[in-house]
Amino acid sequence: MRHSGEKLLSAICLLALIFSCSSRNRLPEYVYYRLNTNPTTLDPALIVDVTGGSISAKLFNGLVKMDRDLGIAPDIASEYEISKNGLIYRFELKNGVRFSNGIEVKAGDFKYSFERILNPSTRSPNTWVFDRIKGAREFMDGKAKEVSGIKVINNYALEITLDKPFAPFLNLLTMTAAYVVPEDEVKKWGVDFSSHPVGTGPFVLTHWLSNRELQLDARKDYFDNKPKIKGIIYKIIPEDLTTLTEFEIGNLDVIGVPASAFSRYRKDKKWEKYISAIEGINTYYLGLNCSKKPFDNKILRKAMNYAIDREKILRTLFEERGSLASGPVPNMLRKWKAPAPYEYNPSKAKELLKAAGYPDGLEVNFYITADNEVVDIAEVIQSYLKDVGIKANIKQLEWSAYKEAINKGETDMFWLGWFADYPDPENFLFPLFHSANLGPAGNRARYKNPKVDYLIEAGQHAYTMKERDMYYEKAENMIVDDAAWVFFWHKTDYTVRQPWVKNYQTYLIYSIDKGTEIGF
Repeated sequence: MRHSGEKLLSAICLLALIFSCSSRNRLPEYVYYRLNTNPTTLDPALIVDVTGGSISAKLFNGLVKMDRDLGIAPDIASEYEISKNGLIYRFELKNGVRFSNGIEVKAGDFKYSFERILNPSTRSPNTWVFDRIKGAREFMDGKAKEVSGIKVINNYALEITLDKPFAPFLNLLTMTAAYVVPEDEVKKWGVDFSSHPVGTGPFVLTHWLSNRELQLDARKDYFDNKPKIKGIIYKIIPEDLTTLTEFEIGNLDVIGVPASAFSRYRKDKKWEKYISAIEGINTYYLGLNCSKKPFDNKILRKAMNYAIDREKILRTLFEERGSLASGPVPNMLRKWKAPAPYEYNPSKAKELLKAAGYPDGLEVNFYITADNEVVDIAEVIQSYLKDVGIKANIKQLEWSAYKEAINKGETDMFWLGWFADYPDPENFLFPLFHSANLGPAGNRARYKNPKVDYLIEAGQHAYTMKERDMYYEKAENMIVDDAAWVFFWHKTDYTVRQPWVKNYQTYLIYSIDKGTEIGF
């Protein structure tokens, strides 16, 4: 049973009274954030989630970065140029940029970092970021000792050659996977580099108490804008009620507003001016495992889309904190007509269920995380499916185990969201639906359609935006018709901060936030 706002407020006040009797245990001039789950890894080669990506953005840097206007700006590179044929990218590096161990970054460090992603022994799920580079495939197949398309010209100049022109390539280089790492430290720590990261960023990880907290300390020798704070503390708090209590008594500085407290904060005059909202470049979805029964059946997948009243869930349970999705591409990135959405039609769902070969219904396993909001959504979905004859058994897993189960294809269906790594429709098509990316690389629904593969690839290498959009529009419409997902919404992110927090910023892409602007 869901708690009413009044019951929640009473519980918070009671807990706040209890906690306020003890002194607050805070480090001065540190910003305190909440994480609802323990990060899986902080190794850029292995990160595939927003939690790991947002933390690593404060520990590492790449050749280029994304600015607030979603443009490309130099990062460790001082400048870059692209050949007229769109194949060769040359980067000049800044002098004096150092890893947190004091070693200066050279062009060879980037070559090592990129080849490490492509090396099969790393088992990186992010090879797709670099596999368009000339010689990448030969290197990955063990036919070459290095990637021929990554050349160190000198200590401060790097040249990258692609197989084919690819307009979003600079966007790819702003991603977590393209951060530079020091070879000596990677070899020193081995697999433990995941929890002992060494980078060039404005902060360093000083301790990580699993499932409790992470502490990042500001670097005084950072090469770019220096942090205005001494550090960041991430408190790992799975429960929303505990999070709200800790925020109310001042132990957290900024939190994402939990669904259970959304209305209260929006209406509270004390907090309303400290709430920030930003339309997220994301898509939330119910993933259907297309690689095995029962969801290898397209007709059944369509039945799933008609069985759930997504609009009502968005309007009521989700309190209109987003916009309805009609396909995988967020509305703000789509430059073509949106696909026709599936409407709520339980009668049609039942007809399709019979046509799919399940006249008496069926039973499926529905995997979710233990996040309170996800549990609530899953229970409503479960109810809608029950009404048409589908019994969904909800299975809650801790985040790392949850991701592993999905990546291995063990699930029938699962709840997940995809956040843009860069602001291009391609980022919602290629990683999520191309057959080259089954599993951890993004295509967790294990969807395969050779025609969609072709259309995505054609769009990637199109010479004009008009041509590109034509291919992407066809691909998206085909994906929606194949019903690989139940497309839910594009979430608007709301945060609330303490009055003493200064210059807090919201960002469309998580990797933009280096933690150097916020202060007290």
